[in-house]
Amino acid sequence: MQIWFAIASFLAVATILAAVYRPLGDYMATVYTGRKHLAVERGFYRLIGVDHESEQSWRSYLRGVLAFSVTGLLVLYLLQRAQPLLPYALGLPSVPEGLAFNTAASFVANTNWQSYSPEQTMGYTVQLVGLTVQNFVSAAVGIAVAMTLVRGFAYRRKGVVGNFWVDLTRGTLRLLLPLAVIGAVVLIAGGVIQNFNGFTTLDTVSGGTQSVPGGPVASQEVIKLLGTNGGGFFNANSSHPFENPTAWINLFEVVLMLAIPFSLPRTFGTIVGDKRQGYAILAAMATIYLVSLSLLTIIELNGAGTGPEAAGGAMEGKEARFGIPGSTLFATTSTLTSTGAVNSMHDSYTAVGGMMPMLNMMLGEVAPGGVGSGLYGMLILAIVTVFIAGLLVGRTPEYLGKKIGSREIKLACLYILTMPTLVLAGTALSFGIPAIRQDVESTSIANPGIHGFSEVLYAFTSAANNNGSAFAGLTADTPWFNTALGIAMLVGRFLPMVFVLALAGSFAAQGKVPVTVGTLPTHRAQAVSMLCGVTVLVTALTFFPVLALGPLAEGLQ
Repeated sequence: MQIWFAIASFLAVATILAAVYRPLGDYMATVYTGRKHLAVERGFYRLIGVDHESEQSWRSYLRGVLAFSVTGLLVLYLLQRAQPLLPYALGLPSVPEGLAFNTAASFVANTNWQSYSPEQTMGYTVQLVGLTVQNFVSAAVGIAVAMTLVRGFAYRRKGVVGNFWVDLTRGTLRLLLPLAVIGAVVLIAGGVIQNFNGFTTLDTVSGGTQSVPGGPVASQEVIKLLGTNGGGFFNANSSHPFENPTAWINLFEVVLMLAIPFSLPRTFGTIVGDKRQGYAILAAMATIYLVSLSLLTIIELNGAGTGPEAAGGAMEGKEARFGIPGSTLFATTSTLTSTGAVNSMHDSYTAVGGMMPMLNMMLGEVAPGGVGSGLYGMLILAIVTVFIAGLLVGRTPEYLGKKIGSREIKLACLYILTMPTLVLAGTALSFGIPAIRQDVESTSIANPGIHGFSEVLYAFTSAANNNGSAFAGLTADTPWFNTALGIAMLVGRFLPMVFVLALAGSFAAQGKVPVTVGTLPTHRAQAVSMLCGVTVLVTALTFFPVLALGPLAEGLQ
């Protein structure tokens, strides 16, 4: 019965995504290529002193990205530290320094890792003015950077890649904000709360009392998912009935996470003037997504042991409202889109089942990935795929008429190596330095042994990939994890952007090479299968040894 529900849920989501793919993709192409500016946009440009009619070199664009993000980091940190002085603080104290840094880094980096219980730590002002605002603008930054790489393929002999301030403003006002308003209305209609009631004391059926928090949840929930952020208003995240009350809202939230990332290939194809290229990228993303979802669902439905067999699957840590199909659909989506939201506890999955969300992130979150980051991540892998194919046939590699030389492939390789370096180094340092290892084992790990190693590996994988989900058994509000994960989130977000922008500038400065009989067609099934193979192969060669020490070893016990 559950397998049929899983198929029906997937088909429902796929149908909606197919319906929005073309209109949303074309609309985003219009947003980022249109020449007209709204009055409110022009007012904002005048306020910050930006020439919105001129485009920037990739270095100037990068300076804009970094300046804006550093400012956001400082503002969010100060908001948390000054919380008692703010209205609607709900009597909550200042957020401690280490946790405030970690949280500020997390939300600015579009990670939304939360080492705290939100309803007991953040008042409404910090949630709305700090966290929700960053949910909008960090997502807009990701799409903006993706658009520079798309322009790099579309432009001919230009030394510019766009205007960061224009891209940021349009992405926020024209794309994310309107969609968020519509999505919030649907969430409220489905039972997600939206109020300023604070804490309400209720009488329980057992004769006791319980303090129930309220809050402006729907407005944060919608952009948390639409912008592939993931930070929940409540500690239970999307398993909390105030955030995710019903099965159909659960499916709607899955659609919110996938809508923009799965439509961006259409935007890409439209801007470069070849929609077939967009379909090829989409096919690669969808293939990896479907395989991952199928494997996780089958593993959890066939969990070994008397309990799982009696329950019809491994139900530990999963919501009875959603069952295994609703949980695995959400888990696959959130870990393949860098969202980090959870409606079930990944720590409670079977050993191999728990490896699948981790593996989704290790793929680089490109199927379909976060808003913007998924598209440019897959385009980087497409560049590597074409380079390998060019070597096989003895030709200078080309992609969309742009030559891939030593500079381009070095930048692509540096992009790919950044995330594994952060994951493996962070995990190794956690166990390799005696003082840190003692603190990790005595304070942070609730499940010693192989599973505890998997928890730490998952944490750094989530941070370096800007995902934000966690194995729930790890206590991460410690000086080591607040600092190390905060650094991993910032470096994992912004260092790859440096390489993407440099690539965009390199391609934009080139002319366009004409298509010849030796040009590899990158829109056919052969190219799509090669792209999927390279994506999986890069991950397998990099992470198989460390997975063998964690979830694979646990699964074989």
